Amino acid sequence: MADPVFLITGASSGIGAATARAAADAGYRLVLAARSVPRLNELAAELGGDERVLAQRCDVTEWDDQQALVAETLKRFGRLDVVFANAGFGAKRGFQRESVEHWRSMVLTNVYGAALTIRATMDALTDSRGHLLLTGSVAGRKAQPGSLYSATKWAVTALGEGARQEFNGTGVRVTLIEPGMVDTPFFDNRPAAALRPEDVARAVMFAVSQPREVDVNEILIRSVDQEG
Repeated sequence: MADPVFLITGASSGIGAATARAAADAGYRLVLAARSVPRLNELAAELGGDERVLAQRCDVTEWDDQQALVAETLKRFGRLDVVFANAGFGAKRGFQRESVEHWRSMVLTNVYGAALTIRATMDALTDSRGHLLLTGSVAGRKAQPGSLYSATKWAVTALGEGARQEFNGTGVRVTLIEPGMVDTPFFDNRPAAALRPEDVARAVMFAVSQPREVDVNEILIRSVDQEG
């Protein structure tokens, strides 16, 4: 397939930006979505400009934004082959530490936003027999003390499996990417044992690059020095 199209939410930094660079190197045209337009535009210019990249503001918790993102993708490029529902953020552990407003925004972004991305892209992915990926977490495989963030990533694990079952028979592949600690803006101070965003991007591209009949459903990836 010549120049397939790869859509990434939460593309302005961290795992999203690293994946955009890796996908561009692999020959994909890109759709980059985030709330930070200046950083999106800088990344788009780096990766080929308007001919190769669509950069569009999208709040994943807003259904109208998600629909507009897919519509503009199809208008610009005519197809959609890979979708990476990556937008999300965390919170301090402890049920009395973060504000309830922060909690609400996190739950809406990490869970509802990912679900809206699935809903908005289902038809286009079915048409292309494409690939859906979601950013889960090691925290979505084991409960962490006082962590509502962990609960949101358990929900993303369920979203991935639910989407896989619903897409069954359509040719669409579904992969849950589950990183451990990653050196991203998620942390104020870099963890001692952390992956780089590029490490996670390679895992994404590994799943995407498999033969059409191979569906890598989950990739759990940690730094070799991470304990938990």
